[in-house]
Amino acid sequence: MELFEQMRREYEHGEGTVTGVARKFGVHRRMVRQAVASAVPPARKTPVRQRPKLEPAADFIDEILDADRHAPRKQRHTAHRIWVRVLQEKPEMKLGESTMRRYVRLRKRELGLLVRETFIPQRDAWGAEAQVDWYEAWAEVEGEREQVSIFCMRSMASGAAFHRAYPHATQQAFLEAHERAFAYFGGVFHTLRYDNLKSAVRKILRGRQRIETARFVALRSHRGFESKFCNPARGDEKGGVEGEGGQFRRNHLVPLPAARDLAQLNDLLLAGCREDEARVIASRVHTVGVAMAIERGHLLPLVHEGFDLAAVSFPMVNSSGCVNVLTNGYSVPLPAGTRVEAKVQAAYVEVWHDGRRVARHERCFGQQQQVLELELEHYLDVLVKKPGVRARLSGLPVWASDRLRRCRTGRPAGGRGIPR
Repeated sequence: MELFEQMRREYEHGEGTVTGVARKFGVHRRMVRQAVASAVPPARKTPVRQRPKLEPAADFIDEILDADRHAPRKQRHTAHRIWVRVLQEKPEMKLGESTMRRYVRLRKRELGLLVRETFIPQRDAWGAEAQVDWYEAWAEVEGEREQVSIFCMRSMASGAAFHRAYPHATQQAFLEAHERAFAYFGGVFHTLRYDNLKSAVRKILRGRQRIETARFVALRSHRGFESKFCNPARGDEKGGVEGEGGQFRRNHLVPLPAARDLAQLNDLLLAGCREDEARVIASRVHTVGVAMAIERGHLLPLVHEGFDLAAVSFPMVNSSGCVNVLTNGYSVPLPAGTRVEAKVQAAYVEVWHDGRRVARHERCFGQQQQVLELELEHYLDVLVKKPGVRARLSGLPVWASDRLRRCRTGRPAGGRGIPR
């Protein structure tokens, strides 16, 4: 551009001839004529280069790409795979992989096989929407490396997020995490967006229609929010929470966090959530914490009492003194044949009878396992009636042996013992 300007000035006020200007600037006369004709240099022509090695293979490559138009999306040829096939099936054609990649990229774009989506930037209203998802992570719990499932709820307007870890992504954990997230944000979002997780969706119908689980519908009705579900295999429809999981994992779970139990691990996760309130997301004006405080006034209030998170069943005590809950047996201090109420929470199982809690066990996530209580009350009636009780007493603690003697004899500890 500067050279054209100088040549035009020289032609107007200096040499005055095309030949003289060309001689002074050391350029061809054709360029001088172009400068005199226009102040803007013409666009350069892209030279058409010869492709002596690529041309013989072009037809073979085009056949492969044309067949890919009817193949499943995830089973189409990559440029590397086409290059390998050319070497195997056409060994006489010596073709470099970089040359192959450039040609395949050009041809895929022309055939419509290489399509890049265009996304529309969105700006969410305060309190309008949050996105929910699970992701997996590893942690040192009780000195052992364990994989945990972490629930995440992220606000789309403020960028604030809540994370909580569970041994498994069960429905009870899913419901409990919602309640804790609402408490963290100070209210309920008008809309929550999910993928098609089993805790909320029983069956996917056509389009956006879903058959939802009864417990999830009850939670939604209790809290008054609206639920929306993504299309199958389209995680980009909730990209906010997808990116949040990766961001939180990189910044707060590297190196692996160490905790004495799951409760302490969740304290560490909550501290990470609080720490993230000080960061400023790109293109945002306020910090996450300030935006979260502004958004709190636009959320649905937590006016109702807490939602009953337990999954309830009514099993019967079997001959082993246990009740079967989710395929596992839990001991209870009740006679066989008694009908009880079992309440399954995210981390424990409670057994109720006649309006009182008779047993509480840590939840077992295995299959066909027995969870036995160490309290003597669960087995006292059985031990009293069994004839081999004296042999059993040798393995019991002193306090348990004394208690059993009182039940059998009605005498205080230190008496003559169990009669024959």
